[in-house]
Amino acid sequence: MTPVELSRTVLHAVRRAVNEGELRVTVPARAVVTAPRPGGCGDYATNIALQLARPAGQPPLRVAEILRPHLAGADGITDVVVTGPGFLNISLRGTAPADLVEEILRRGVRYGYADRPSGRLRQLHAAHEVRALVVADALARLLRSQGDLVRVTAEGRPAPAWESVLDVRVDACGTSPEGVEVDIRPVPAPADPLPLGRDAARWALLHPAAHDRPRISDGHLVQRQSNPLFRVRYAHARTRALARNAADLGFGAEPGPIDGHQGLTAALADHPRVLVSAAEHRAPDRLARHLVAVADAVLPLLPAVLPRGAEKPSAAHRARLALAEAAGTVLAGGLTLLGIDAPDHL
Repeated sequence: MTPVELSRTVLHAVRRAVNEGELRVTVPARAVVTAPRPGGCGDYATNIALQLARPAGQPPLRVAEILRPHLAGADGITDVVVTGPGFLNISLRGTAPADLVEEILRRGVRYGYADRPSGRLRQLHAAHEVRALVVADALARLLRSQGDLVRVTAEGRPAPAWESVLDVRVDACGTSPEGVEVDIRPVPAPADPLPLGRDAARWALLHPAAHDRPRISDGHLVQRQSNPLFRVRYAHARTRALARNAADLGFGAEPGPIDGHQGLTAALADHPRVLVSAAEHRAPDRLARHLVAVADAVLPLLPAVLPRGAEKPSAAHRARLALAEAAGTVLAGGLTLLGIDAPDHL
């Protein structure tokens, strides 16, 4: 069972509890599943009980206990344990990492996107400042990935170079329109980011949290491990190179059981939650930091993907290649949402 399928299973459990009169709530459009927190257990966890507690008028632990048997009886689930204030920790049957990789490769760079339009219209208004406009652009991309319609306005028209170099666009300019939902005013850029070029400039403005002062320097251009943007793009390019090299050797990716690399699979499984969180909290920096974590987790895997010497390609090589390609897919999709290229060659 993949995270997307598990999310649907959680919602089905909520719907059954509502239909049987155990809960009086509106079934939410989405249930977030992620890696268990410290003190948790199993393969995945969800905070759905905490989310529903207030509208249900019941304590989170009680909501969790209501939902637990509905989840425990679902196909593919072997155990459900309630921990902390009401987290539901779910253990799955079979090889969850292989299912996860298969899901990522099937969905491609749209892994983590909403399955259908949300019907929500988001109104964003940005200050007339380069960082605010870049943040607004990235946030609009994130919100659209979750099915929202987005309208972006700004206090003034972007400078022509901001449009041509940084690829920022707005729908209208002027004072904040009535009913604006989000007013975007991060700490301004301390220097002109345009000399860095589009990709490095956008990363420099998006990687820090909105309340942090961004660093505008040539350090974002250096091709070494100390540069987080380089690590992310290098990891993606390496996964693409491995796919080409494997094809030359006559084998391809095939999801399967893999020993170790739990940190990587957990980071990949967490990607849909990160997209939701980055969109809901108006924080593209969360996605940027997540991509760094994925890159750092996949790099140790890459030397073991291809056969060495006279070694023949095995099921383990195919499974490791599939995991590497899944990581590269997540990196490419995340960079695209930040408005940054993910080149196949560096």
